[in-house]
Formats: sequence, C-alpha cells, structure tokens
Amino acid sequence: MNFNTILIKKQIILLVVAMLAWALPNKTFSQQTEGTVRYLTTYDWVKMINSCDYLSKDRKDKASYMWGNRSEWKMFNNLYFSLQKSKYEDSEEKAEPDEEGYNGRKETFFITRNFAAKTYFDALEMFGKTYLISDSLKAPSWKILNDMKEVAGHVCMNASYTDTLMHQKIIAWFALDIPIPAGPDRFFGLPGLILEVNINNGAKIMTADKIDFKTLTTEFDMPKKLKGKQMNTLAYLTYIKKFLDEKRKAEEYPWGLQY
Repeated sequence: MNFNTILIKKQIILLVVAMLAWALPNKTFSQQTEGTVRYLTTYDWVKMINSCDYLSKDRKDKASYMWGNRSEWKMFNNLYFSLQKSKYEDSEEKAEPDEEGYNGRKETFFITRNFAAKTYFDALEMFGKTYLISDSLKAPSWKILNDMKEVAGHVCMNASYTDTLMHQKIIAWFALDIPIPAGPDRFFGLPGLILEVNINNGAKIMTADKIDFKTLTTEFDMPKKLKGKQMNTLAYLTYIKKFLDEKRKAEEYPWGLQY
C-alpha cells in the first residue's frame, strides 16, 4: 500500500467520523472555538514506577506491595482555549478528600501556548525552584490513528507519539468538531481539541469531564510577580536529561519531575 492510498483512506475516515459527529442526536456541534475544559487527572504511582525501564523487578514488586490498591491519586486541571492561544493550570477544585494530606503550598505551575505567534511560555516548580521556559513552538510528531470513541460528549479520534527523553508512550484523543490545536499539559498540535491523554498505559491519564464554551476575559492573564530561572527549550531539555541520567545511574525513580 503506497503513501497516497494511506492518505486517501485517512481522509475518508476523518470525513466519515466528522459526519457521524454532526449526526449524533442531542449534541451541540456549533464549531465554538473559545472556552474552558476541566480535566480529571489520575496518577498511578505503581504504573509510573513499572514504566521506569532501569529499575529492577524487585524494586517494582516492592512498590506494588507497598501501594497495593492505594496507588492512584486524582486532581483537577483547567484548560483555557481559543483559536489563538491556550493556558493550562491546576484547578482550585479538589478531586480527593482534604484529609488525605495533600493540602500543602500551591506550587507554581502553568503551561501556555500562543498559536498565533508560534511561541510558548511555561512556569514549572521542581525541586523547590521555579523554572520559566519560553521558546518557539514546535508540535510533537503525532501519528494519527484510526480508533474512535466518545469523550465528554464529543466523538474523538486518537493519535500517538513517543517521548524518547521521558520514555513515555502517549495516546491522545482529539475532538473532530472542536478545531482547536490545544490540549492538556504540554500536549497540542492535533486538528482538534485534545480531550484525553493516556501516558504509558495508564500511568497518567487526563480526561475531560466538563467543557464550557464561553467568551474568556482574564483567564489568560499572567501573574504580576513571577520570578524564576529563565530557560529556552534546549537548556530545559538538557537539564532534564542530566537529572534523568543521574537517577538512572543511581537506580532511583526520578521523583519531583513533572510526569
């Protein structure tokens, strides 16, 4: 099968799925292009550790025994989106009971994408320090697949890519009726709003559970006072690689790194 045949088949699939989305009853597909998405983010500590290829089987087994059926932690995150830009941050809403003991100081964390200017600016707190990363915007090398499912009331198609630095296999589901290239966390660059991301077979899952189409006002505003170490993409990736290499050599899990 040559490349042109594959391309034609994918175009046919996209057209059919789009027609199905418009045909679904009791749904609103008005091509609205501005609003907010709330994501339920689920971390599975055991799966995160098991995905770390340099850790021994003994260490992985001990982690599974220690965590047992308490290996998941959930939280909410918000994405603000428009045709021109997006901003992703932690939500003030709680997905876990307060008594679990995770009510410490709120860390600096937001991820922004400017699609019009093709730039990005992220603020991340790691290891007690704040890092401000900004540079030109480059989308992941997505491979669009053929599977379909419904997420938050929208028919979605999936796509994948592999993050070779973080050793992560990413599967994303994007809505064909919301033509926005935004998504949760660092994920973007698909021909529709990303409503779900699955990293390393469930080690981390971000799923949209509430979408509100509305005109945004101050949601994209940046903090007035923001201090931290400024980096470009290369400097940040070099820093992460050095940290991961150190943990690999010490045979330790890289806790503290944004997964």
